[in-house]
Amino acid sequence: MNLQEQPSDVLARLAELREADAPTHGGRVLSYVYDSGVAELDQLAADAIRMVQPVNGLDPTTFTSVAVMEREVVAFARDMLNGDDDVVGSVTTGGTESCLLAVKTARDNWTGDGKPRLLAPVTAHAAFQKAAHYFGLDLDLVPVLPDGTVDTDVMIERMGPDVALVVVSAPSYPHAAIDPIAAIAAAALEQGIDCHVDACIGGWVLPFWEGLEPWDFRVDGVTSMSADLHKFAYAPKGISVLLTRGRDRQRAQYFSTTQWPGYPVVNATMLGSKSAGALAAGWAITRALGRDGLAELAASCARSTAFLVELIDFIEGLRVVGSPVGPLLAIATDESVPEERRVDPHHWADEVRSHGWMLQLQPGLNQSFGVTLPHTTHLTITPVTESVMAGLADALMSAAGAVRGVPPVSADDALASLPEGLLDSLTEPLDSESALRVLTEVGLVATDASGLPEKMAPFLALITALPAPVTERLLTELIARTIE
Repeated sequence: MNLQEQPSDVLARLAELREADAPTHGGRVLSYVYDSGVAELDQLAADAIRMVQPVNGLDPTTFTSVAVMEREVVAFARDMLNGDDDVVGSVTTGGTESCLLAVKTARDNWTGDGKPRLLAPVTAHAAFQKAAHYFGLDLDLVPVLPDGTVDTDVMIERMGPDVALVVVSAPSYPHAAIDPIAAIAAAALEQGIDCHVDACIGGWVLPFWEGLEPWDFRVDGVTSMSADLHKFAYAPKGISVLLTRGRDRQRAQYFSTTQWPGYPVVNATMLGSKSAGALAAGWAITRALGRDGLAELAASCARSTAFLVELIDFIEGLRVVGSPVGPLLAIATDESVPEERRVDPHHWADEVRSHGWMLQLQPGLNQSFGVTLPHTTHLTITPVTESVMAGLADALMSAAGAVRGVPPVSADDALASLPEGLLDSLTEPLDSESALRVLTEVGLVATDASGLPEKMAPFLALITALPAPVTERLLTELIARTIE
């Protein structure tokens, strides 16, 4: 067969493309990637994916290996999260799909009248906003305190017969706050409301975290949980597990039909045909590590997290937000020190990037009831972090010294940076060409293909300053243009 391009040339091109990516190994990126630091696991995952490359996960009765691997992954997750024999589950393509399916399941099991409501703290993952949008639920987001914690009484007061699902996090991504799961789940159980614990980021590491009250299926009112294997179970993306208490409740997750002339369609997840690769890799890694291996890696994360909390406390002008649970942190300005000694977390993150480390900037949020969440910088700590801690610590301290006393970019400054008359020309909704013009004029789409600006602090300030619908439309255009 005559190939249009030789495989070696194709792979060389791919290698060239990968050079522009953020590094997925070595601990330089403290978000998005979860590096175990164990090279054998990477090779095991690659080998497992290759073995199931042609397999279609659509039908586990045809490809029986899929059924076996999924059953064993679900069983392992059920044991980790203290479920009994009444807890059943499915492997999904990631945390978002798990969250979507949890909402879909609760909606379909809900027996109330009118339009169902989804109740969650504002810190619940944005996937639940997507789920409410996709599945037609009213979204009721409860404000949280500046440290990221939600008031238990407020959550319980907002419950009612129109609530199909209440969501709590273990922990939340923005601030690593673990919600008051036992109290909220108990109140939900009393009112006959399903309660989902989003443990997508914590499910495979919090079982080994010390000093926690019950937060999993040991809590009677918890009806479902999500936990991503591509986070702290170190599997390639994307694989997650959705566990549900009660077979009859869980069956509402499925879609099935025989009302067409093709094969009977029975899907546990959103996808029909799907790769078995991530499943095989996740299955292989959990078998190789076992509970003891995961515990050892979690211990490394705990040591690094504790060290970084102490380091941030030592750096004048910065502070850790709240009391983080698990291997992730949110860092904000310490406003207890004089202004000239404060460190803006976004300027800090930009400066850290110049040292070769990538942190994640998070915008502030003006909530209802006048409670404002400060803008922060996020760090996700993985096992590999411990091996590079000296270099990371030097970068964090040096960067703080470089930007100490530099004031944050205010909303007024961000808006003043827009070209004259541009703000007045913004209408809602923006069409694609108008959105592109705005992105180009503010420097987010470069005409010379030079990419995004080096300093992201002004961009994050602009996100906060502009009305949310305008920002969301601009971000949609920005991402869409990257693949056109």
